Amino acid sequence: MPRTTNRTTTQTIRINGARVRLVTKNGKVTATPALPLESDCQAAQVRALKAMPEYGRQFLLAGDQNAAKRGPRAQAIALATGMAAGDPDLRIYMAGGWLRLIENKVGRGRLSHAQVERHAALARLGHTVTVVRATSPDDAAAQAVALVRGWLAANDGENKLQKSA
Repeated sequence: MPRTTNRTTTQTIRINGARVRLVTKNGKVTATPALPLESDCQAAQVRALKAMPEYGRQFLLAGDQNAAKRGPRAQAIALATGMAAGDPDLRIYMAGGWLRLIENKVGRGRLSHAQVERHAALARLGHTVTVVRATSPDDAAAQAVALVRGWLAANDGENKLQKSA
């Protein structure tokens, strides 16, 4: 008689271009839509932010891919050139010398130990890292645009106060 197990396995694959999560339990396979990759959410944010009319005039951005898998040589080069584990995903450079930082997490994803330490170090220097939790690239883009619009409004108010003083 064949031996049965209660083992559960999970894998994420692409079917017709869409990410799908397959769960096998007791010989039964179920498929559900998988959460997007963090990099897909970040790319959607960059596209949306660059499409804003204020881009290039009131703010610029730069992104990082610190989580990318690297071989030993590439990792050594990255560290030697200043890449730091735990750095936020997006830097938003704003008029007046303001810097805003965005960290992306998909679903209930957690910050890594390096991210917790780096974000705390940045906070000690006065830089707050805003964590955007999204379940789709469109959601991530909408949240980033809303954040930047809020920061621009606050920045305008601060710049007007400084000019009147």
